[in-house]
Amino acid sequence: MASLKEVQQKISSVKKTRQITKAMNMVATSRLRGAQTAMEAFRPYAEKFSEVLGNIADKAGGNASPLLTPRNEVNSVNIVLMTSDRGLCGGFNVNLMEAAEELMNEKVSQGIDVSFTNFGKKGRDRCRNNKLQITNQYLNVVGGKFGFNVASTSGQELIDGFLDGSFDEVYVVYATFQGIAAQPPVIKKLLPIPIIETAETDTDEDQPYLAEHIIEPSPNELLNEMLPKNVFIQIFNALLETSTSEHAARMKAMDNATKACNDMIENLTLAYNKARQAAITMELMDIIGGAEALKG
Repeated sequence: MASLKEVQQKISSVKKTRQITKAMNMVATSRLRGAQTAMEAFRPYAEKFSEVLGNIADKAGGNASPLLTPRNEVNSVNIVLMTSDRGLCGGFNVNLMEAAEELMNEKVSQGIDVSFTNFGKKGRDRCRNNKLQITNQYLNVVGGKFGFNVASTSGQELIDGFLDGSFDEVYVVYATFQGIAAQPPVIKKLLPIPIIETAETDTDEDQPYLAEHIIEPSPNELLNEMLPKNVFIQIFNALLETSTSEHAARMKAMDNATKACNDMIENLTLAYNKARQAAITMELMDIIGGAEALKG
């Protein structure tokens, strides 16, 4: 059995750890509010922008812009992996990296070269450790304050790489915020930009309503101007979703860690009381034994 001093030291150490986890939980909660507000404000805009642009592209035809035209043969793929720069957020980063590796293995099995564009140190370090090709990296973005210029800069580099043939497809792997307990990873195709496809059915009731848009100038001219912005918007939306998810995952992880500390303190206190009681019992037995010896 551990001595009383050792148990006291363990209790003191766990209490200090609990103070840290509580503080980190409060910080993550505070940052989550701001990130969630920004994400919820931008999410409808990103969805509607993609829907309207996809509708216009569908009517203009798949050859209206090179950003819409799939390659006849896919030889190289770039995966935009969004992770956090810091840890202590449970399985948040692991889930994202496993989703990206699953996509990578699928493409490699087809004989396709895969490269990575990393947002966040955790994903960058995982790619370095596995000796994977990294085309670009953006650190200290996810989870912090960032502007639309980050999405436009990275998006333009991806567009340039797609147009000059450096890679034939671009996918983004990011986390979607569905609540405090759920931030599942999502794989989304960025380039070539997918067109909305409406299913052909016998009745009009099953078909989603797509509004008609009066376009001036021509659809082709409008698409050449707006399609790159759609890529920027989807990247920015993915960054907002991942940042919010990171704060939620860290808040949940720190809450679980605080509860674990409370359980450890309770168990250690019980062990301390047992050790103290045993020590007192031994001292009483020594005293009684000494007194009986004197009587004899």
